[in-house]
Amino acid sequence: MDKTEKLLRELIALPSVNPAFLPPQDPCAGEQRVADFLAATAARAGLDVEFQRVLPGRSNLLARLLPPREPQRRILLAPHLDTVNGDEAQFTPRTHNRRLFGRGACDIKACVAAILSALCALAQSRQRPAETEIVFVGLVDEENAQAGSRALAASGFRADLAIVGEPTRLQVVTAHKGSLWLELQTHGKSAHGARPELGRNAVHEMARIVDLLETHYAAGLRRHRHRLLGCATVSVGTIRGGTQANIVPDRCVISIDRRTLPGETESGVCREIQALLRQRQLRAVIGNAKLAACLPLETDPRLPLVSEFLRSAGQPRPAGVDYFCDASVLAGGGIPSVVFGPGDIAQAHTASEWISLSSLQRGHAMLFRFLQALP
Repeated sequence: MDKTEKLLRELIALPSVNPAFLPPQDPCAGEQRVADFLAATAARAGLDVEFQRVLPGRSNLLARLLPPREPQRRILLAPHLDTVNGDEAQFTPRTHNRRLFGRGACDIKACVAAILSALCALAQSRQRPAETEIVFVGLVDEENAQAGSRALAASGFRADLAIVGEPTRLQVVTAHKGSLWLELQTHGKSAHGARPELGRNAVHEMARIVDLLETHYAAGLRRHRHRLLGCATVSVGTIRGGTQANIVPDRCVISIDRRTLPGETESGVCREIQALLRQRQLRAVIGNAKLAACLPLETDPRLPLVSEFLRSAGQPRPAGVDYFCDASVLAGGGIPSVVFGPGDIAQAHTASEWISLSSLQRGHAMLFRFLQALP
């Protein structure tokens, strides 16, 4: 077992479930036990360690490798530390057929292990950057509201490149979709179920809206494609309406997931949906269900450090992914950002979450090679 695999097994055994997904005071909640463990690991390797308080009991971890000369550039390595929830067995790592299983094995602790082990190995290497500062930041709350990356960006932290850890199958990703959650409400008039003609059925109105969104609107989105991301999408995720069978419902609510492309805005999406509803003589109140904006990412692959990372990875052109992550938040704060890490998002959040050990080791080696070659 090499050091990166050992570190990953230790991380899986330390639950760091986002508190948003657990009842209050749940012993698996929060990132602090993982942050403290990583801080001790980084300090033993000679990194300078500090914490940035974000929420009560939840802090970003910063571990710096300072160069021997005056820094001319700064590289940010930024995986998040929180995971979604899992059953008790998932917090015990197990290996089978060169795959390591456990909650967070793919999303996100393989990225954490590959990134930090590469930085620690660089700190103890004789050949290391002379003028480049490298900062590992373990971010809190990515799985819910991205409070960690938003706090870091708001603090004025600056870097010349952020490599945000996510399972990308070891592809350097320069673009990802935005995530917009909208709530649509229809309002009707209640009446006795024996006399439905005296009421106005809000569920029926919403049923027509759901059909319109999933057919006509979705087909329109498929007509426009981004070169890395494909088309924008819409999906109706929940519907709530009515109180009992013999009352005509006067209110119905749906939530929709709208994945956006670079150039699209929340206000623009709301306007296009409202225009479509008016064309069909349908009425709904539209509101945002997200705590903060989750915008698309599009980083210029011609930026010097981005193109150097692509060359180091042996990748002739950048990639794009469908999911949203902290990279967009950091880019919005002025830090050019890409996404990179071992593993496949298809295994993330699943009951049998796993990471290929060969992918983990390759990720470590690729990051170490890129970081060691920096001036």
